[in-house]
Amino acid sequence: MHGSPLIDTCSRLVEGAVSRGFDEVAILATRTDRTMVKLANSQPSVTQRWRGISLSMYLVKEKRIFILEYRPAGGDVSEKEFDTILEHATVVQESPFYAPLPEPKPVEKIEGVVDKRVLEYIRDPVELAELSIEAAHRERIDYVAGTIDLWYTEKALATSKGVALEEGLTGLQVYLRAFSEPDGSGQWSTCSTSIDIREIEKTSITASRYAAESKGRRSVEPGRYDVVLSPLVFGNILNLVARMSSAFNVFTGLSIFMKNKPGDQVASERLTLIDAPRDRELPGATSFDDEGVPTYNKPIIDKGVLRTLLHNSKTASKLGVNTTGNAGWISPRPWNLVVEPGSYSIDELIREVKRGLLITNNWYTRLQNYVEGAFSTITRDALFLIENGEIARPVEKVRIADRLPSFLKNIEALGREAHRIMWWEVRIPSKLPYVLVRDVGISKHML
Repeated sequence: MHGSPLIDTCSRLVEGAVSRGFDEVAILATRTDRTMVKLANSQPSVTQRWRGISLSMYLVKEKRIFILEYRPAGGDVSEKEFDTILEHATVVQESPFYAPLPEPKPVEKIEGVVDKRVLEYIRDPVELAELSIEAAHRERIDYVAGTIDLWYTEKALATSKGVALEEGLTGLQVYLRAFSEPDGSGQWSTCSTSIDIREIEKTSITASRYAAESKGRRSVEPGRYDVVLSPLVFGNILNLVARMSSAFNVFTGLSIFMKNKPGDQVASERLTLIDAPRDRELPGATSFDDEGVPTYNKPIIDKGVLRTLLHNSKTASKLGVNTTGNAGWISPRPWNLVVEPGSYSIDELIREVKRGLLITNNWYTRLQNYVEGAFSTITRDALFLIENGEIARPVEKVRIADRLPSFLKNIEALGREAHRIMWWEVRIPSKLPYVLVRDVGISKHML
């Protein structure tokens, strides 16, 4: 088998592990070329560059599973770890989740996920940094901060079943936070597999507008409120929900879906949440999972009904179903998230609220109980009181404290414009609109 140096390395390691006595082997290699520009005080402050290879190894001996991850120094890949593992294999228990690695299947590669302009900006990102800063200052702000992250990733997978696959993808993630003295701040984000100058400008402008409009904040009383959530906040909460759709998390008690089965109504009929690994706009796109299974788009929740738990071959074997192409050697995972939009503009969503809040950003989301879905999260940046269908005034930060099942069922309306979102509180690339949720618990944020 001969291909790129990356797939050749994977194949060599598979052969080496099998020759030493392992029953099944999968080797996943990832080579990344990445540049991140950090902005502070409306200036590029730090530019960091990374280039290297990471290796993940999946090894099975008599249904005992071993997983290694490491970054070989200087790119040199050694097979000595195989002998060390074999020495200790007999003292490890058989995995209760063991299932054979899948046989090879035809994989249709996703086209159009490598943008030459991203490769150019990886080498020199100054123009994008300057554009972001200039666009932010078109609004009434004092300064802007944030990051511009660009990368090109090649991955290769080889298994002892005969899988030999590789693909490449470019990615972009931008988040900007603007400040307008004395207390105004706003944030926005975007992500993509390609360069979209207008979207980058829009990210800066949106953050700055929220900053300028949120000055002069006053307190708001705790209680139950109807809330309009930006895609940043909606994405953060749906990232939690999507991870809970992993069958492994259901098995291990880390999911609100423990008492549900596909076909159960778990959310408002207005919500359709899709795992979309073949959405070429989002940088989680992939043609195959970590077991070499072809990926496909599928609804997790379809018009409020739980349709799909995400599976790898192990969790699928436990339930007697097919894998969904979401491996994860240990836990299945979503690749990209897409919410089908509704028919409302942002202003129309606000007009549906008699007394409530427009929440544009959040962080420090915590789960107090995974099975019941009890969670809390702190608002960040621009936050507005809504009265009689209009923005009344900016208000100080609060805490959202509610339960995911009731939150999902209280979704009332969705915006018609979808936004691509990704930052450190929304790690799964997501495409989703603003949303109106009724009767959400709001409490004081305690410093």
